Amino acid sequence: MSAISPQVPIRPSDRPSRGDRIFRGFTVGAAMLALVTVLVAIVFLANEARPALSSTGLKNFFTTTIWNGFIGQFGILGVMVGTMIIATIAMIVAVPAALSMALFINEYAPRKVGRLLTSVVDLLAALPSLIFGMWGRDAFQQKLVPVARWLSDHLYAIPFFRLSATDVVLVRSSFVVGVIVGIMVIPIITSIARDVMAQAPRDVCEAALGLGGTRWGMIRTVILPFGRSGIVGGILLAFGRALGETIAVALIIQLTFDINWHVLEAGGSSVAGLIAVRFGEATPLERSGLIAAGFALLVLTFCVNLIARRIVKRGQVK
Repeated sequence: MSAISPQVPIRPSDRPSRGDRIFRGFTVGAAMLALVTVLVAIVFLANEARPALSSTGLKNFFTTTIWNGFIGQFGILGVMVGTMIIATIAMIVAVPAALSMALFINEYAPRKVGRLLTSVVDLLAALPSLIFGMWGRDAFQQKLVPVARWLSDHLYAIPFFRLSATDVVLVRSSFVVGVIVGIMVIPIITSIARDVMAQAPRDVCEAALGLGGTRWGMIRTVILPFGRSGIVGGILLAFGRALGETIAVALIIQLTFDINWHVLEAGGSSVAGLIAVRFGEATPLERSGLIAAGFALLVLTFCVNLIARRIVKRGQVK
């Protein structure tokens, strides 16, 4: 065997090794499995929804509020609006609390306190929605009645907070469910916002403080602009999670099919809650309508997550 001269450079082989080929095949297979799973779910939902859509008509399905499985009439306008109302209330509750918590953990809390709060946030994210629903129904919704009454008395100029009568019930409402769902999605926004804010360049932050700026001024001019795209993406991801919440909504809300603009009063709806409540005892045709409603919710959630990914990607490119 001839010795290799140290003067001759060794050209590395560009042929993938056996391990590289195995690893590449495994990753490609995993990615294809995820794609096939989504496509199969979409095809299944679309196929199972055809009888209901043929019975009621595509236009009536999205523009009416009638839901009667015996005559084959299904309209999801009310439940779609109710879903958006609940998710919007959840975001109004969750976003300020989550961003404040993330800022406190990163910028104000001592290191030990910050680690403890991070563990608490992770624990909240791991709690099942059933626990939140039972807690909201049995313990928390009565605490929200004075809040709902205060909103109706002091914010009467806002149509959503007006009451149709003075003696209406203020529990099992979209407002109560929205608050509960908002508490559920706080850990999602907090975790994403905390990670994004932690990546802000510390030398720029210290320079802002060294120039005489306050800590809030540094946060407002450096950290928040730096993490804006990631924070917005996290909010939209949490919004998609709120749209699909099922068990907590089903346990608390009083299901109605009409649009209830009085969010403080009993009665409301969501697509996920409707499916959870009625799927077990539905006729075959109504089950097809419920699957069609789930397919519409899937498309809506997919659009929200797509917008979130585009916002995050645009921020990374910049």
